[in-house]
Amino acid sequence: MRMRRMKNLEPRMEKCAGLRVMDPQAQLGRWRERMPDCTALWVEVGCGKGKFTAETAQANPTVLLVAVERCREAMVVAMEKAQSMGLKNVLFIDMDVAEIESVFAPGEIDRLFINFPDPWPRKKNAKRRLTHRGFLDKYCRVVKQGGEFHFKTDNAPLFAFSLEEFAACGLTVKNVTDDLHKDGVTGIMTGYEEKFHALGTPIHRCEVVCKPFVLPREEKKTSEEA
Repeated sequence: MRMRRMKNLEPRMEKCAGLRVMDPQAQLGRWRERMPDCTALWVEVGCGKGKFTAETAQANPTVLLVAVERCREAMVVAMEKAQSMGLKNVLFIDMDVAEIESVFAPGEIDRLFINFPDPWPRKKNAKRRLTHRGFLDKYCRVVKQGGEFHFKTDNAPLFAFSLEEFAACGLTVKNVTDDLHKDGVTGIMTGYEEKFHALGTPIHRCEVVCKPFVLPREEKKTSEEA
């Protein structure tokens, strides 16, 4: 997420220090110690300004939700939102999702959320898409076997690409829809999703069941051609 630089970013970050994990690598394999009575560990990658983050944490008070966002200007807004709501079951990390294996141990996560990632539409940037098989391999290492990641996007080409990647990796996909809110709002929306739903843009969503897999050989890959 691109935002203007904030002149008062550091003071605002400091006021939310209780929600920010400064040394996430030190938490590897130990996240549940942050909330010993939690029933599950959920992770959201690219939380943006945190509407989905805060409302999901509020609706699931027994779950520990860790939100990842590399744009600190967006993350501070998300932290302020969570703090204003008095949430005690949400934490924030400012990092790139590519580093996820350095922060979460194998099988440590119960559920992962990928909401409206950058579609990286140019073919040469396909490997940067958060549903490219290289990222799927990382997710399936840190999410427990049989756990899930939930994916939403308004970008039809990205969704089609993603479904091809899931299939190429032999992952089970369920609850696939190309118009999530066709019969009324379903689930918790992100701020971005809310705006585009109001414009009539269909929202694509699916759930993917994680399991270990061997990365398909790159030369056999056809989905990047799409």
